[in-house]
Amino acid sequence: MQVTDKAYTEHQVFAELDRYANFYKQLAMSVFQFVSMGTKAICNIDTYVYSSIQGTVESIKIILLAGRINDAYALLRKYYDSAVINVYSNLYLKDNFSFENFVVEKINNWLQGKETLPDYRVMSQYIRASETLKPINDLLYGDDKYKRLRDRCNDHTHYNFYRHVMLNDNEIHIENRGQWLERFRRDAQDIFFLHLAYVFFLNDHYMMSSDHLDALECNMHPEENSQYWVAPFIQDIFHEVITPGRPDITAAIKANSAMQLS
Repeated sequence: MQVTDKAYTEHQVFAELDRYANFYKQLAMSVFQFVSMGTKAICNIDTYVYSSIQGTVESIKIILLAGRINDAYALLRKYYDSAVINVYSNLYLKDNFSFENFVVEKINNWLQGKETLPDYRVMSQYIRASETLKPINDLLYGDDKYKRLRDRCNDHTHYNFYRHVMLNDNEIHIENRGQWLERFRRDAQDIFFLHLAYVFFLNDHYMMSSDHLDALECNMHPEENSQYWVAPFIQDIFHEVITPGRPDITAAIKANSAMQLS
């Protein structure tokens, strides 16, 4: 059953969730061509991580439309976890891959179902202690925003407050339901900011348009510097979402990359 209140169903959060899901779908296809160094995987391991996140974001929208804000927060925590797992696995590969250590066992064993990754706290601490990611960490953790966001997700998941129980009942009248929906929108947006900040700072080649490789596949000489061109859908997400909300993140990525991000 869906909520029929127009102010609720036409809230900005639903269009934004659609935008995030579509972006992850495009990103999943775009990075498929890049080999995940340090693993035995044939394709890029992030392709299926991004398509999985796409599914989580789509599920969040469905549950929110049903008025189950509390359940949606449980999935939002899963989205947050997925972002951290994705960043951790990429960072760990970058830190440990070499020609002397051609297969990074911890990540490769995870891919093959032989070993689990560390728990969330360990992965988060590893990311935040990284010198490689210091420019992004300094921007994201200048205050306790992400701690409070994580706490909200946990409060909803574990019913830490009775009001969270009520937010899963779509038949009772709650005067501030719209405020909770707006809070959810900002929390989802902040996770999106965090994930993309790390992804494109760590793997700036993920921004690459297909022009350069398309030319090589057609036995044509690529245009000069085409390897630094940014895919249109990524330019769009920065122009319309990242830069308006977090211009500092865009500036940090541009300052540390040769990619022609405008």
